[in-house]
Amino acid sequence: MTDPRFIAPSSSLTRLDYKTLWLATLGGVLEFYDFIIFVFFATTIGELFFPPGIPDWVLQFQTFGIFAVGYLVRPLGGVLMAHAGDLRGRKRMFTFSIFLMGLSTLGIGLLPTYATLGPLAPICLLLLRVGQGAAVGGEVPGAWVFVSEHAPRGRVGIACGLLTAGLTAGILLGSLVATGLNAVMPADELTRYGWRLAFLLGGVFGLISVYLRRLLSETPVFEELRARRALAAELPLKAVVRDFRPAIILSGLLTWFLAAAIVVTILMTPALLEKGYHVSRLQALQANCLAIVCLCLGCTLVGWLTDRFGPACVLLVGCPLVGIAAYQFYTKVGTNPALLMPLYAVVGLTVGIVAVVPYIMIEAFPAPIRFTGVSFSYNIAYAVFGGLTPLLVSWLLSFDHQAPAHYIGAVSLLGFGIGVFLFSTSRRPH
Repeated sequence: MTDPRFIAPSSSLTRLDYKTLWLATLGGVLEFYDFIIFVFFATTIGELFFPPGIPDWVLQFQTFGIFAVGYLVRPLGGVLMAHAGDLRGRKRMFTFSIFLMGLSTLGIGLLPTYATLGPLAPICLLLLRVGQGAAVGGEVPGAWVFVSEHAPRGRVGIACGLLTAGLTAGILLGSLVATGLNAVMPADELTRYGWRLAFLLGGVFGLISVYLRRLLSETPVFEELRARRALAAELPLKAVVRDFRPAIILSGLLTWFLAAAIVVTILMTPALLEKGYHVSRLQALQANCLAIVCLCLGCTLVGWLTDRFGPACVLLVGCPLVGIAAYQFYTKVGTNPALLMPLYAVVGLTVGIVAVVPYIMIEAFPAPIRFTGVSFSYNIAYAVFGGLTPLLVSWLLSFDHQAPAHYIGAVSLLGFGIGVFLFSTSRRPH
């Protein structure tokens, strides 16, 4: 079943559409900032919230273990919020997710350290991180569904592209705030209280976003379902798992492609450049910021192209470009450091292809169970592939210095194969 808004003639975005996109995207930027800021201060947090004197490897394991919990809890939080979103309204859960994120982030910024709370400190930190993970599990699919159901016919692609660019900008904002605090504050002040500023800032702005999201209206699609009394008649997750297994598999594979592209090229590459290519930390971070800016531009461009040419054509052209750009980057940076900035910028631009993923997932599920279908597929797959990708690439690096390029090449082939599948099914007679 395909929602007619994905195949009807296009129309222009109105002022109300732009307002909806702006408010939804702003909230997404701040929510992703709140979720990711933890990793930029992981070392400081580990030193403050765990017993002094423990071995460094134990400290790192415990700290990043708490960070990883945020990813592992995403499926549970996402499914619970999506269930309510399909039955009670997209806007209500869309607003609740950013409230939970803002409250959890504010809590981390105010949380007493091990020196004050003792063993309760890491436990409280873990619970607050669980809150962040549950919030982002509902935010990402909820935001995609919300803006797509508000977008006029033929503009769903650009709506998803702009929102995905906003989510990515949240990572950039976290990097810039962390870099700025490190630049202006002495190390002892940063450890004493400076790190808290990043969390307090995110928490306060997150709670302000709750008010802004209250200005949004419920999606026309949900309002129509409610008016026709066509909401899901049974547990939405039950219907998704029973009747839409091909859509779950398709969405899961697309999420693998998205997670691999973002995790390897954006999150892992700065450390890989520093350790494997002897690039200074400052240069690596600067190049990473440029790549994220280009990624935001790429997401917007891909959204526009998806509306114009369809998701199949975008995947068929874009996925080979991602693979080629990755191989050029990882093979040439080591021998010619002057190419770092331009090649990383090209990689970021091509990885914008991930903006086609929410379009396809939203189209794969009918409106009454759309939120649950997208959330379940995306969060389960991201928890698995987002968690395994760093481990797999790190293991492959022990065999081949070009492992990141090979991995991106492999998932690009996966994306190309999905493009072939979508193209062939779109040409079948109905």
